Amino acid sequence: MQYDFDQVIDRHNTYSTQWDYAADRFGKSDVLPFSISDTDFAVPNNIQESLMKRIEHPIYGYTRWNNPAYKSSITNWFRDRDNSIIKDEWISYSPSVVFSIASFIRMKSKPGDSVAVFTPMYDAFYNVIIQNERVLAPISLGNAYDNYKIDWDTLITVAAQEKTKILLLTNPHNPTGKVFSHSELEKLADICSTYHVFIISDDIHRDIVFKPNKYVPITDIVQQNVVLCCSCSKTFNTPGLIGSYIIEPEEHLLNDFFVELKGKNALSSVSILGMEAQIAAYANKDYVDQMVKYVYKNMLVIEDFFSKKSWNINFVAPQGTYLAWIDTRRCNFDSAKLQYLLINKGKVGIMSGKNYGNSGFLRMNVACPLSKLKKGLQGIERALTD
Repeated sequence: MQYDFDQVIDRHNTYSTQWDYAADRFGKSDVLPFSISDTDFAVPNNIQESLMKRIEHPIYGYTRWNNPAYKSSITNWFRDRDNSIIKDEWISYSPSVVFSIASFIRMKSKPGDSVAVFTPMYDAFYNVIIQNERVLAPISLGNAYDNYKIDWDTLITVAAQEKTKILLLTNPHNPTGKVFSHSELEKLADICSTYHVFIISDDIHRDIVFKPNKYVPITDIVQQNVVLCCSCSKTFNTPGLIGSYIIEPEEHLLNDFFVELKGKNALSSVSILGMEAQIAAYANKDYVDQMVKYVYKNMLVIEDFFSKKSWNINFVAPQGTYLAWIDTRRCNFDSAKLQYLLINKGKVGIMSGKNYGNSGFLRMNVACPLSKLKKGLQGIERALTD
């Protein structure tokens, strides 16, 4: 089946965080938003059909996630796309990836301990670390021109510190789009094993990887002192349906997570529609590859656009995600002035890199029809042209 990613769907008046509440982020509602990480693409037909079929049943009672259909959707997905073996007994439902991350931070460290992260990083990680009374231990990645190279010496120094208990990884990385290679993950796992550092890997963008790069689950590398947190929601645009999952190979840690999930938070029942969407999503073989190709073409459009301008703004298409990490460090305007011009003159809402730890960048969500992207680029040109 061929999917129409050029289709423009009006998302106004749906309580959309990105569209109806743009003013929360940009101070104005009359901007074209490229902000929060959902897409402007319709979900695949089989998800819509699955939800409609379930809605025909008029009872939405407490529902069990621990069933063969739910678990096999995940194990089959990893097997078919990655040639990876995930066992049913490693899987648990979770309401969100960040809930899982927060739970394992509390399970595997104490207040005052350090959580190592590669920066820049997803903005929610700052709060989940600080609000849980842990200390952020940042490790800066390189730049796009050297594949965001890992500073191994700094990583070893941080991991060797007694207070460092956790490495919080995002693969593919948000916001840079770096996809960690098999050899990099092996080296990361070896360092963490040496210094007894637990790995939490947020792989929510796992399917959005551009060739020739390849996603590798961390559980292919190591099955001890690790948890993989994931969801179909970024790929298939279902975050509003609520639901994610974890892959935890160690039984005692999975049981500890059940205490967090059920015992402490009474989350023993799944979101019915979230579960149905998960099962249907991972039965779809066509949508992902077509969507990834479309998003990559959007990335190349942006790369070509900035290469022809004299604003000293640089962009290299990433290895993965639908987030364009745009380098404005040498731009003719400082970050505050640039944001002012984009919002007030260009009427475009693009996230400042300050939210992710580096104000010299912009993070632009390009999972949208090409026509919207072109309007956004016109807005950027309008903003930066005298």
